[in-house]
Amino acid sequence: MMSPCVARLPQMRRLAAAALLVFAFAVPAMAAGAEPLVSVQWLKVHRADPNVVVLDIRSAIDGGGAEAFVKAHIPGSVHSDYDKAGWRVTRGNVPFMLPTVAELEKLIGEIGIDEDSHVVLVPAGVHATDFGSAARAYWTLKVVGLVHVSILDGGFAAWTAAGNATENGAGKPSPKIFTAALNKNLLVEASEVEKIEQSGGATLIDARPASFFSGKEKHPAAKAYGHIPGAINIDSAVFYDPASNRLKPKAELARIGATIQPGPVVSYCNTGHWAATDWFVLSEVLGRGNVRLYAGSMVDWSSNASRPVESARTKWDDLKKTLGFGS
Repeated sequence: MMSPCVARLPQMRRLAAAALLVFAFAVPAMAAGAEPLVSVQWLKVHRADPNVVVLDIRSAIDGGGAEAFVKAHIPGSVHSDYDKAGWRVTRGNVPFMLPTVAELEKLIGEIGIDEDSHVVLVPAGVHATDFGSAARAYWTLKVVGLVHVSILDGGFAAWTAAGNATENGAGKPSPKIFTAALNKNLLVEASEVEKIEQSGGATLIDARPASFFSGKEKHPAAKAYGHIPGAINIDSAVFYDPASNRLKPKAELARIGATIQPGPVVSYCNTGHWAATDWFVLSEVLGRGNVRLYAGSMVDWSSNASRPVESARTKWDDLKKTLGFGS
């Protein structure tokens, strides 16, 4: 007679195979990282999870900053002023650049973030440029290797609009040791943009308003009017719905994104702020591959007078500026 153990072997093998199949699908899901946008309801449920760090980045850009955080913030959140804390630094006399790895490890660790943290960034939720702060901070955290990063959809404004509780006070983060694992696939330096401008190989997307792209106005820190030759203009604001203070529905984002030809993409703007929104939409929301950000953007590009700039600016524009009627 066949022993019971031998009789059960086929069944046991089937169960083992099923378990391996489940594990094979589960591991990629866990390794894939967090959703790029999370809802107020999600945060309400998960904000107290031990690995979740709710990071309020309000700054002067959105009319907030440390004082606004002290007055009211999501319970348990910590604050890091996007404009003042060191998310962008001056390097080589060029402002708004990506900090060094050592600077970022210090900044991120002191906030209370380590490699296992799920960071939920909280912008003010008041306009498209404010969303750009969250997108740039999100990109920065991804560059240093953090896997689990999200932006609160609608920001702090959406949290309060839903009637959720807030707390006051400065709060105090619990510092951790953060070790960066630089992801160079997300960033591009000026030297490579020079090669792209000369020989192609990627679509350059200028995320600024049309007036900057054409050369009718420029950022105060930029040395030239206009855009990198060969770039196309997709203003970051087209992805944003000012009525809801959220990104537009995914179908609408996809329609805009479909106007960009297939292949690698490099987004830029004045300082890598607006461009972070274009990067976030294309890479994180729409899942397009090989999308990178030129963080130095036009401020860095124009710091070298030998780099070409294309502009529709006229002598009349210059005259109007001299007379105080233009930029």
